[in-house]
Amino acid sequence: MIYIRNDDNRPQFNLALEQYVFDNLTQFDEIFLLWINEPTIVVGKNQNTIEEINLDYVKENNINVVRRLSGGGAVYHDYGNLNYTIISEKGGKSTAFNFEAFTRPVIEVLAKLGVKAEFTGRNDLTIDGRKFCGNAQYMKKNRILHHGAMLFDTDLNVLSKALKVSKDKIESKGVKSVRSRVTNIKDHLKEDISIEDFKQLLLDHMIETHNITEYKLTEEDYEKINKIMEERYATWEWNFGYSPEFNIEKSKRFTSGKVQSKINVDEGIIKSIKFYGDFFGTGDVSELEEKLVGIKYKEDEISKVLDDIDVGYYFAGISKEELLSLII
Repeated sequence: MIYIRNDDNRPQFNLALEQYVFDNLTQFDEIFLLWINEPTIVVGKNQNTIEEINLDYVKENNINVVRRLSGGGAVYHDYGNLNYTIISEKGGKSTAFNFEAFTRPVIEVLAKLGVKAEFTGRNDLTIDGRKFCGNAQYMKKNRILHHGAMLFDTDLNVLSKALKVSKDKIESKGVKSVRSRVTNIKDHLKEDISIEDFKQLLLDHMIETHNITEYKLTEEDYEKINKIMEERYATWEWNFGYSPEFNIEKSKRFTSGKVQSKINVDEGIIKSIKFYGDFFGTGDVSELEEKLVGIKYKEDEISKVLDDIDVGYYFAGISKEELLSLII
């Protein structure tokens, strides 16, 4: 395993760094990153950005909005939030979206500090039933990118104002608000340590438990990372994107995540269709969307198309019948 030291706080750069090392440093089976963003909302790859954020508040408070490669839900980052990334070549269907295995280092470090953390639900880490870390994954072939966002000493008031969490998500957690279901690690520590101290403890633990060497980014690496940043993560098209016109909208929350469909049907034909949500999947959902364009808006016709598609490849844990109910 290699470790890449990174002290940049720009979310656009940090997500470009993740993508670059994932795609290009393939000579390394495992890569470990730690990074801290300035105030930012990071939205999941399949989310409709405008529906996930409080746009006026975000603009007034100069909060960045950036889309990541992985699925899942929107999260708020600031200087009190520590992010970790583990890239592994030891992938495959058996490890796809196995979040728990990748969160063990965090649980083990907190145990050393006298804090009992648990993996719960789909992709969360909690302390006393309150979430402090959400996790997401991106997979290509047998290579997995797993990253988690840990609330160490984050401004939770800003978090609750910046994110527009849907009512059904809050209700599914059985709590009254986003503010009441999250917690900071620092509030549970017996000793007062800084986020930099915690960052070092996590790195030290990884060094103890893995054969880690440090990889130093070259000037050529930086040039390529900056190019990715400028062409993707710093663009409005990637971070917000266009929401097509639609005349049919459906939404449902499954155990595996929420999926929303927006469909434009004209004279009985699907002219455009877009899926949004905090679901996970290995495939690019736009591929499936393209296969449905031009199809008659009839259950049997759409079902025929879905018969030839591995729905789980695009929507992990969601069946063909469940997806069909979100279209017709």
